[in-house]
Amino acid sequence: MWKTGSSLKRRLNMLLVVCLIPLTIMIFYLIILVDRFSERYDVVVEKITMANAYNLTLKEDIDYIMYVVVVNSERAQEIVDTTRPHTIIAKARQVFGNLYEKADGDYARNQLDGILRCLNTLEDRIGEIEEDALVSGTYDENMVRLDLNVRILTELIQEQIQEYIYYEATNLEALRAGIRKEVESTIRMSGGILIVILLGALVISKKITIGITEPIRKLCEVTRIAGRGDFAVRAQEESSDELAVLNTSFNQMVEKIGNLVEDIRVEQLNLRATELRLLQAQINPHFLYNTLDAIVWLAESNEKEQVVKMVTALSDFFRTTLSKGRDYISIQEEEAHIRSYLQIQQVRYQDILEYEIRIPQELYEYEILKLTLQPLVENALYHGIKKKRGKGRILVTAEEREGKLVFRVRDDGMGMDEERLSYVRRVISGELTDPNTASGFGLFNVDQRLRLNYGPEYGLSMESEYQMWTEAMVVIPAVKN
Repeated sequence: MWKTGSSLKRRLNMLLVVCLIPLTIMIFYLIILVDRFSERYDVVVEKITMANAYNLTLKEDIDYIMYVVVVNSERAQEIVDTTRPHTIIAKARQVFGNLYEKADGDYARNQLDGILRCLNTLEDRIGEIEEDALVSGTYDENMVRLDLNVRILTELIQEQIQEYIYYEATNLEALRAGIRKEVESTIRMSGGILIVILLGALVISKKITIGITEPIRKLCEVTRIAGRGDFAVRAQEESSDELAVLNTSFNQMVEKIGNLVEDIRVEQLNLRATELRLLQAQINPHFLYNTLDAIVWLAESNEKEQVVKMVTALSDFFRTTLSKGRDYISIQEEEAHIRSYLQIQQVRYQDILEYEIRIPQELYEYEILKLTLQPLVENALYHGIKKKRGKGRILVTAEEREGKLVFRVRDDGMGMDEERLSYVRRVISGELTDPNTASGFGLFNVDQRLRLNYGPEYGLSMESEYQMWTEAMVVIPAVKN
């Protein structure tokens, strides 16, 4: 019987030793036994297969070839060179020679030795017939020699091969009976070992179970009490094993949870206030005022279609901004959001702004963190296009690459020199704080939101060439909505 303070790990290791070591030994024994049976069986089958390949074909091939030689004595040499009877006999001699070396009984060796001797004799007789056919071409004499020498020899070889195959098949049956006997013995032995293992495991596991379940039952009880909100409850620390450590950790956890619950309430209030400020920052008052002024100006100019277009775009813009409180929206919704924004801005900056959105429809079903691309489009307009003399163009593209979605927002505005680009990158990474660049839903917030939601390997990067172009690239995982 274990002491109360004995290590729980030690008890479980004891149970593993009782069960695992005998089972491992038995498994290794069975594997070795199966491998030995398989090896013996494969050897016999291989011998039968090798011999059986010449059981019928050797006689038929040699008899036919030599008959053709006798009948067409004038073309005997050509027939011999084409059909190569000597090659057939050489291959057969090699096969049965290998079988002779592997033979495990006198009877098999005698049969194989007889086959080899007959093959040698057959080769000599074939040579004589070939020579006579080439020299004299006497048909009747060669037919007699074909019947008395070649066909009788091939018939004898075939019978010896069949007797050898029968002998090996008998060995296979004996092997099967031996395997069956050993299997039955192994089953009885394995069954006995398994019963011993089960009995030992049952006794030990019962003792271990009692030593574990009772403290756990008590811990479960205080856990249920804590789950109902009573964080003043504490578990009793009676033993000195791992369960005592668990009880101590539980008590510490409950105490910390009680303290954290209050902190979380305060943080939730602060989070709601922060989210409200972020949403208010997105609903830019200047953008809204300017858009409404543009709508009024269009209405006064009796541009009804433009008014409807502007009001619809503004409605779509704020509908996506709110998105019923969702953090993730589809690529299609995000595209509609930036399209609404660009439609509104194009009315205001029609002399300087052109835009194009190239997002394949097959990407529409993937999801993206809301308000990811619009801040980049806004940045391209105000810091790229507006600072350039003449008309500028904003291009938004997207592609799927190696399980990731890559978005690019490119403008042909003023661009940035190396010093300014380095500065912006440091602002995005959080090394510097620039209220004009990283406030609200600016570049810094876009990058931080992406990294917090998707992981540090994703986020925002910037490239630019002064007075030429600027490109913001966003990489996120390809996850379907």
